[in-house]
Parts: sequence; structure tokens; C-alpha cells
Amino acid sequence: MASHELIDTYVAVLAHRLPADTVDELADGLVEAWQDHLGRGLTSERAAQAAIAEFGSADHIADEFIAQAPGRHIARVLLATGPVMGVLWGACLISAEVWTWPIQAATGAVYAAGLLCVVAVLIAAATSRHSYRRTRLGTAGALALVVLDATMIAAVTFLAPMLVWPMAVALPASLARIAFALGSLPRPLTT
Repeated sequence: MASHELIDTYVAVLAHRLPADTVDELADGLVEAWQDHLGRGLTSERAAQAAIAEFGSADHIADEFIAQAPGRHIARVLLATGPVMGVLWGACLISAEVWTWPIQAATGAVYAAGLLCVVAVLIAAATSRHSYRRTRLGTAGALALVVLDATMIAAVTFLAPMLVWPMAVALPASLARIAFALGSLPRPLTT
């Protein structure tokens, strides 16, 4: 679709910061606005300037899309629930005397390291203000957290020598978080 060089430059800025399908939709709308202004008798240059003015700066548009990115949202929700989940699982493990379970300390250390890595990934996604690509880490973090929650559920189910009351809260809370994380993942496009 033919357009003006100002529009092409504007779209190029967006292309560095947003997904291609989003940029294509924005470019189509911008060209339509430009053509509308041409139809009203503006010069090509003035029509391009008017269309861009209607949309706002490319940086502002990109920042708004990034602020609303699904990966950023899921990362923020999971981080907000993290401390509560930590307290719940901590209470379970202490009450069930995890130090007496038939697991090696290295296994616990690997789990803890994995959890710290997931938290770091979620923080990167949640705090992204200028990179849409970085917000996509929220999806990876959500999937990894599903694995960690499922691992914890399996561990207490099969390794705990006794059931303790905090499990009655922690298990459903983890299952709810797993359901939220899986339900929030982007869906593949189907035709």
C-alpha cells in the first residue's frame, strides 16, 4: 500500500518495538487516515502529518501497547500472588517436617534455584516499559511456574509422611494459580 515517507518512518519505529501483526494493523489505520486527509484536499506532506498527529507519537503508541501486553499482566499477577504462595508452602513444608523427607538437599537447592530464576523472568516481564519482546517472558515464566507448582503438589502428595492442615489451603491455591496461568497463555491463531 502506497504511503508517505513520514508514515513509513513512523511504522519503522513501531516495527522495532511491537509484534509484526500489530504494526501491520496500525500501518493500515495510519494509511487510511492519510488517504482520508488527502481526500479532503491536503497535500501529501500535510496529510501524513495530520494522520500521525491523530495517532500520537510512535513511542507513545508503542509504550501503550507494551503497558497492556498480556505477558506483562500475567507476570504482575503471578508476582503479586508469589509471597502468599511462599507463606502457604513454607507453612506446609515446616508443618510436614520436610527435613525428614526422603529427598536430597541438592534436589531442594535445584528447586529453589529454579524458583529464583522464574521470579527473575517474571520481574523482567512485569517491569518492561519499552520492550514488547521482554513482556513475552511472562509467558515463559508462567509455564515454568506451572511446572514448579505441579512439582510441589506432587512432592507433598507422594513424599509427605503425614497430611498437615496447611496443605488444605496450599494445594487448592496452587491448583488455582496453575489454572490462571494456563488460562492466561496466548492462544495460537487458527483459521
